[in-house]
Amino acid sequence: MSAIDNRLRQLESHLEQENPILLKSIRSFRQLDGIAYRMGLLSEESSFATQIPWWPLISVLGTFSAGKSTFINHFLGTPLQRSGNQAVDDKFTVICYSQEQTPHALPGIALDADPRFPFYQMSNEIEQVAAGEGARIDAYLQLKTCPSENLRGKIIIDSPGFDADAQRTSTLRITDHIINLSDLVLVFFDARHPEPGAMRDTLDHLISSTIHRPDSSKFLYILNQIDTTARENNPEDIIAAWQRSLGERGLTAGRFYSIYSPDAAVVIEDEALKARYEMKRDEDLGEIHSRMQQVEIERAYRIVGALEKTVQEIEEHAVPKLRTHLKEWRKWVLIGDAVIFTMFFVAALTLTINAGYWNGLSFAPPWLADESTAEMGKWGSLIITMIILSGIHFAVRSVTRRWKSRKLGQQSPRSALRIDLPAAFNRSTRPIRSIFFTNPAGWGRRTKKLLANVIQDTETYVQALNDGFTNPSGRKAPAKAKGRKRRS
Repeated sequence: MSAIDNRLRQLESHLEQENPILLKSIRSFRQLDGIAYRMGLLSEESSFATQIPWWPLISVLGTFSAGKSTFINHFLGTPLQRSGNQAVDDKFTVICYSQEQTPHALPGIALDADPRFPFYQMSNEIEQVAAGEGARIDAYLQLKTCPSENLRGKIIIDSPGFDADAQRTSTLRITDHIINLSDLVLVFFDARHPEPGAMRDTLDHLISSTIHRPDSSKFLYILNQIDTTARENNPEDIIAAWQRSLGERGLTAGRFYSIYSPDAAVVIEDEALKARYEMKRDEDLGEIHSRMQQVEIERAYRIVGALEKTVQEIEEHAVPKLRTHLKEWRKWVLIGDAVIFTMFFVAALTLTINAGYWNGLSFAPPWLADESTAEMGKWGSLIITMIILSGIHFAVRSVTRRWKSRKLGQQSPRSALRIDLPAAFNRSTRPIRSIFFTNPAGWGRRTKKLLANVIQDTETYVQALNDGFTNPSGRKAPAKAKGRKRRS
């Protein structure tokens, strides 16, 4: 049994009791893997199912000292994360449940080398944007365990602030990665800094790059530590200033929360004002915590949606891109053949003329002078010529294939899926395939039908998920077992 098949079997065993619908989706992922293997888009040591996290993910983003760690500690009911006015957490911290009562902090390699977590092989991603930094994975990531029941069944990712980070490029790369994978994204701002314009770059990255996403509903924007405005008694003005700044960047819809931690609140002496602040805080905290507890539901829809996104990635991106490069490759092969064949014939003609192998327009080399061997000589000359021309043709194919493969790898935009377009292109340009094949290797009616079946299965999975939470008719589900008993 291969390593990837073993991982999928372990995943199926885990889902068998937890979520039968997601268990069925593994079959669809296997179908997509088979298609990708045949096309060369995926190595046989990989699977689309291992490219997505199967645990519900909540990521906590924001600026330095925005109260992210304090919020997490309050949710967990234990002081797991260091908190304070300075930038105390300079790593991405994955927090997961453990039955051990003593929390543990594990190095970044625990995440980088474990395909079950969202930072699997992140060192390679970091290396692409910062040479030499991939080996310093422990400087970017850590794993913490916690026995909090609020954490059971989900993972929280605490991020460092990135408004003044020496490792900013790599940090933003990881931030984008976890945003794509997360089921819920909490974006924190600090009410103690009432001038949001001072954080223009941070706002642009956290807001402008997310508002047009199809999953924008998973973002919650939180103005934290609003209790610090109690002395001026102007929370509405502070909130309005932030909302205007966010609106300037296109955020005109979506839920905006204003909270503060009950565990680290400033003293509000005015009882009426204190009650007003606490009521608003408790209302918003209740909504945020409710979304965090429901993240498992969103996880199920995300994973099912990943099937459809994978089909779209293959049909709408990979195949058209491969077709375009195959067309260009074919053109350059034909041009190369024409140029080199012409040079070959000119050189051969020149050499044979100088050698006196022509009698007028008749080719008459010495080995054709003997009538008994003339026929054999003609066929021998033809075979040698064909071998030479074939060698030239395949040499041209090989050179242009390597050139176009490198170009394809450089030009291909970064994809959420780890599909290997250069490998697929190389598979489609193997010597056994004609240069006149317009479709990539492994692509045809059967593949299209299989992809259509995956889409149909995806719709079935979504309907099954909906049935678990909705009942528009309001009718009770029929008691099937009792019905069978009466009929018998």
